[in-house]
Amino acid sequence: MQIFTIGYEGVSQSDLVGALQNAGVELLADIRAVPLSRRPGFSKNVLAAGLREAGIDYIGMKALGTPPEGREAARKHDHDRLAKVYAGQLELPEALQQMAQLRALAAERLIALLCFERDPAGCHRSLLIRAAMPEADVIDLFP
Repeated sequence: MQIFTIGYEGVSQSDLVGALQNAGVELLADIRAVPLSRRPGFSKNVLAAGLREAGIDYIGMKALGTPPEGREAARKHDHDRLAKVYAGQLELPEALQQMAQLRALAAERLIALLCFERDPAGCHRSLLIRAAMPEADVIDLFP
């Protein structure tokens, strides 16, 4: 199983879409708890429309997002706290259901996980992959 990750910090929607197309990504899984953004082009509906125009499907998986306490830890670069908070999030029934759905989709299609942070090491994307599909071959995209 292969999975891509991508963050939109500091990039435009067209740069992000171009990186996804170049990698052959078929489905973008938005794993933000709050799929809104002050950055133009990255709120859920606008992003989904831009992806659709490029031939890439979109799915929102809010239950796999980081709760407020985890987002605060990420902003403070407190990865240990982020990991602890996020581990609790992944125990919730909705998150367990979406992790199973993500695994099934990733077994069939080329998927990229989307969140804000450019560096996956400081984001919950890497924590999610370790928990949901530790055997996956991970490719981090940097538009």
